[in-house]
Amino acid sequence: MEKNRSVLIIYTGGTIGMVNDPVSGALVPIDFRHISDQVPELRRFGFSLETITFDPVIDSSEVVPEIWVRIARTIEENYDRFDGFVVLHGTDTMAYSASALSFMLQGLEKPVIFTGAQLPIGVLRTDGKENLITAIEIAAERIDGLPVVPEVCIYFENKLLRGNRTIKYSAEHFNAFVSPNLPPLAEAGLQIRYNRNIIRYPTVRRPLAVSSRFETGVAVLRLFPGIMREVVHAVLETPGVLGLVLETYGTGNAPTAGWFLGELRAFIGRGGIVLNVTQCQAGSVEMGLYETSAGLISAGVISGRDITTEAAVTKMMILLGGSLPAEKLSALLARPLCGEMS
Repeated sequence: MEKNRSVLIIYTGGTIGMVNDPVSGALVPIDFRHISDQVPELRRFGFSLETITFDPVIDSSEVVPEIWVRIARTIEENYDRFDGFVVLHGTDTMAYSASALSFMLQGLEKPVIFTGAQLPIGVLRTDGKENLITAIEIAAERIDGLPVVPEVCIYFENKLLRGNRTIKYSAEHFNAFVSPNLPPLAEAGLQIRYNRNIIRYPTVRRPLAVSSRFETGVAVLRLFPGIMREVVHAVLETPGVLGLVLETYGTGNAPTAGWFLGELRAFIGRGGIVLNVTQCQAGSVEMGLYETSAGLISAGVISGRDITTEAAVTKMMILLGGSLPAEKLSALLARPLCGEMS
């Protein structure tokens, strides 16, 4: 690996950065300025590694859009100095954060690799060391002088996944994340094998720009048999809710009851936006395939195709934050902006 390459590690918090305090025995965050003390293998890379640690570090359950803006601004401020970026983040909301950054970092031409761990880096059986080492290697990898993966990704347990296609699958196993509707961008074994046919490369070069305006007036409504009209009404009538991610059955199906479609029509009639995503981990919304989704079309619901709920929520927040005309907003929600849907 070339010695003039450089990677910035941004430690936001999460399990990966924990070690046992020798006095209390409790897990405490380490100082990532001295990460090579915990992972001496990093010294063998032979290129520049620098770290920025959030103060205070953040449990990923506490992540809010302001944290996404902070990560994005950190990348923006250091964009010209580094070949790639590794974001260390808690696993619980990593898929949301990676999805959000994919929409925020417009004109991105360098790798931004999220990773973390299920066991702290100070624990003997930790998965954090391998995740960190390989994420750094991927962030620095270049062919013919150009980054191999100029995308926002998640690297975990031997697989590199597109960030906005990823969901957290397991709270227990090391392979915590899956990308149900898109194969891995790379797999790490004895070698790192890149699937360059599906990696997104920029077609038009432009300076990096950060979209930092979020509208958090978004709700998620997961359908289930017997859902009460009062529940649907309460969600759609909640003051400030402008957009709804509707988690439907199968290929995008929902009840055909008049009251249900009437609630959706009333919400959309007031200027609300409804995006249809499937509850299934794999597969796609295909509205109109069954009669039980035809009513959604007539009500004005937008198909989210095979987008994840995490990507749908963050995409809607970003687009609503742009104060776009309703027609343009609907059109952008319905089509892929950065590989988040097929």
